[in-house]
Amino acid sequence: MKTALVIMAAGIGSRFGGGIKQLEPVGPCGEIIMDYSIHDAIKAGFNKIVFIIRKDIEQDFKEVIGDRIEKICADHGVEVAYAFQALTDVPEGYEVPDGRSKPWGTGQAVLAAKAVVNEPFAVINADDYYGKQAFIKLHEYLVNADKIKPTDFCMAGFILKNTLSENGGVTRGVCCADGNGYLTDVLETSNIVNAGDHADADGKVIDLNSHVSMNFWGFTPEFINMLETGFIDFFKTVVPENPLKAEYLIPIYIGELLREGKVSVKVLETPDKWFGVTYKEDKPLVVESFKKLIADGEYSTNLYSDI
Repeated sequence: MKTALVIMAAGIGSRFGGGIKQLEPVGPCGEIIMDYSIHDAIKAGFNKIVFIIRKDIEQDFKEVIGDRIEKICADHGVEVAYAFQALTDVPEGYEVPDGRSKPWGTGQAVLAAKAVVNEPFAVINADDYYGKQAFIKLHEYLVNADKIKPTDFCMAGFILKNTLSENGGVTRGVCCADGNGYLTDVLETSNIVNAGDHADADGKVIDLNSHVSMNFWGFTPEFINMLETGFIDFFKTVVPENPLKAEYLIPIYIGELLREGKVSVKVLETPDKWFGVTYKEDKPLVVESFKKLIADGEYSTNLYSDI
């Protein structure tokens, strides 16, 4: 069965201190974080990779990873496609507000892939390392998508304490779930830091063992149609209130759909430790983390040799 991995790689990290943080080498042979995600996805059974980027970084992106991944994927029967997120892609009848400079967030990013995604798909951030188990669990869910409703989705549920940065606050979707492991709400929470026996978000205490979303979702193709409808509503109701900074974010939209009873989201817990390059100071830790994973036998120095 065809399953796609959609990688959101259009953003430039303002907190990173310049440069395209998704293209920073972190592996022993110049691998970037995306290399490990793509490796884990292909090994789990995903057979299509979709990169969402911006047109202005296309050349750099293809030089650093795109062209290389296309060759690797061709050897393994894995399709590669591109989609482009742009500030100017707004619903018909609407215009980009004067002074707006950044695209519209992760919801718009996935919507940009509408023309190239027609199968069950997972969505990840380009600059996050998720671990192998999440890919395995989400792929297993998605290959059985013909047995579920088009509005039955899933997400990788990370443990909050495994997703914090030592170098500053992070934003996480803190999850609420029922007794059967289905998401009931997701609360986008900013500036979360480790406070020892708990996490703190601007004075709000959060359990370190809470499930959080790391933007690793599993969707049926129907979700893209829902995103399109939601994007129009976003422009009607949210953009007028904050035209320069409003963002159409997947966790927030999922929360709205859940409250309206329109979808279900199964939380698939993963014990893996997340790491990523949110801040420039994170990079040395990420490099050391990959060295340890390789030393522990999780990966080869010749990354794709075991696929």
